[in-house]
Amino acid sequence: MEPVGVIGSGLGGLAAACTLAARGHKVVLFEKNDWLGGKAALHEADGYRFDMGPTILTVPSVLERIFAEAGERMSDHLDLRRIDPQWRCFFEDGSVLDLDQDVAAMALRLRGFSGAEEGNTEQGYLDFIRQSENLHRISDRFFFWKSVEDIGDTMDLRAGMNLATLRDILSLRMGSSVAKQIRRHIPDERVSQMLDHFVQYVGSSPYLSPAVLCGIAHMQTQEGVWYPIGGTRAVPEALVALGERLGVEYRTGCGVRRVIQEDNKACGVETDTGEIVRLSRVVSNMDSVRTYRELVGGAAEQSFSRRWKREPACSGVVLYLGLDKAYEHLQHHDFVFSRDAEEEFDAIYRRGEPAPDPTCYIAAPARTEPGVAPPGGEALYILVHTPYLRPHHDWNAMLPAYRKVIFDKLARTAGMTDLESRIRTERVLTPADINERYNVLDGAIYGLASHGSVMGAFKPGNRSRDLGHLYLAGGAAHPGPGMPMVMMSGWIAADSLDQDAKRNAPERLSA
Repeated sequence: MEPVGVIGSGLGGLAAACTLAARGHKVVLFEKNDWLGGKAALHEADGYRFDMGPTILTVPSVLERIFAEAGERMSDHLDLRRIDPQWRCFFEDGSVLDLDQDVAAMALRLRGFSGAEEGNTEQGYLDFIRQSENLHRISDRFFFWKSVEDIGDTMDLRAGMNLATLRDILSLRMGSSVAKQIRRHIPDERVSQMLDHFVQYVGSSPYLSPAVLCGIAHMQTQEGVWYPIGGTRAVPEALVALGERLGVEYRTGCGVRRVIQEDNKACGVETDTGEIVRLSRVVSNMDSVRTYRELVGGAAEQSFSRRWKREPACSGVVLYLGLDKAYEHLQHHDFVFSRDAEEEFDAIYRRGEPAPDPTCYIAAPARTEPGVAPPGGEALYILVHTPYLRPHHDWNAMLPAYRKVIFDKLARTAGMTDLESRIRTERVLTPADINERYNVLDGAIYGLASHGSVMGAFKPGNRSRDLGHLYLAGGAAHPGPGMPMVMMSGWIAADSLDQDAKRNAPERLSA
């Protein structure tokens, strides 16, 4: 029996490989780079250590489930530290607000922050979290832990329709956006802007994303924000080690040129060196659009492209700055918010240009793990979302001016006035770098945009509808981007493959 192949070693690919191996499949994973872990890579320079990709771990129960597949405990392999307050927020008017995990404590904080002139922000926040909890519950019931591509995959509307299901459908607020739902509850625009940024986990505009994504807020308040000692890089390292214990074969420096097909089924891959590897089934952790466009082609690609015309999500400029002196007023996670949310998101998502006054996300992990920088120093990760790559974007030419925009913003709104003088080491990734380094679509960090008031939450399903024996994992597949969702996508792809293989096993035995 040929092994199962996994293309790509991002968190989705590693989760799929571990789950499949735990269920008894022989697994070969192909990775074009010389490291495993995809975007969750590491940069080290001059005594500073930086996570290059994701920096916020939420919903750790997803990772626990993957380890449980092998009868192991996540806590035996990862040292997770809770981050609370979860974020510190800096606003253009000089105000500062911390986001507490405890909902009641956060509501009390908002009472003092907003004041009576802003209306009842305290009660509005409580109401919003209650709605978010309901949307999270519906997602758990209909959306998570199974291959979903459209509303028909979530529920049997004829057989399963009852008053409870109808109530759930109505509570999804189809036709409404994340921003609209937040502002129904929150009169203070600064607090609305903070809550808008839950949808930045999926790299999309709150003004264009469906209201069901408000459920992300409850996922974070329920399970918290965590930091693995060793950085988020420790997560793929733990998954790689789990795969090794389960017998996964890792082939680094081995790109895939195409998926081999017979009788409209995936049956192997051709590597960049021309080697043909026969496989029983294939999981692609490569971007779903690029998987079909570059590896599959033919009628299957045409069928997929007719259904999936959605734009890429946003890209970003990432600065890795090693400072000789820490900024003591920063928390582990910080947001330095734009002066105008609508102006910012309109520039990025409608006009396709860098925001004139952007929101900057800062990770300062020395708060939790001092060893990421020399004593007294700081290893800052700064991310500013930008549009996905357009033909006229030349980031070699654009970067110097936009770097100044970012530094001016940090000085004006976050009090980082002498940032330039503190830098001892610097590295930058632009959208062009991200596009080349990670094989993503037009430099998009988060796969496909979650835009559309009804269908925006859906992504290509994990079980291909267009090519048999092909499965999809990663941020450009269901249920979407973000560390927990990407790992869930890998589990779903593996579970779908395993179910299909078991369903077909009697046919093979009798043949």
